[in-house]
Amino acid sequence: MGVSAVDTDCVFCGIVGGRVRASRVYEDAQVLSFMEIRPAAPGDLLVIPKAHAAGLEDIDRALTAHLFGVVHVLVRGLRRSGLPCEGVNVFLADGESADQTVFHLHVHVFPRTADDRFRLDVRWQERSRADLDDDAARIRAGLTRGGHAPGQP
Repeated sequence: MGVSAVDTDCVFCGIVGGRVRASRVYEDAQVLSFMEIRPAAPGDLLVIPKAHAAGLEDIDRALTAHLFGVVHVLVRGLRRSGLPCEGVNVFLADGESADQTVFHLHVHVFPRTADDRFRLDVRWQERSRADLDDDAARIRAGLTRGGHAPGQP
């Protein structure tokens, strides 16, 4: 997939280009943040790279670091905004199986309160130490196949 300047069929590229209206919160040369049009709560933000990229693996480490640096700044602003915000969830859905519905990489920043109705429905699993060790070895092998030396990010 990779990064492209714009995808004319992508609503988020439309927002970046000004063809689709959005309530912008933060913008720099690489990243844009705007209010979620169907928020879970007031203050629900989206943070996107301006260049079109479908998923996290499609952007380089420098842009990933910058994107999450902006998320950090926006969480601070949200907590100090006066909007109801006792906590924050940061969420990224990468791929259809992860429930990604807009295939332009985006990070959700959800303000949370003790009495909100936001829930993640997860079936937590018990795994044996041997299974966990095997999973860890398989991921380390995947890192090597991806060109990363052991112990290096």
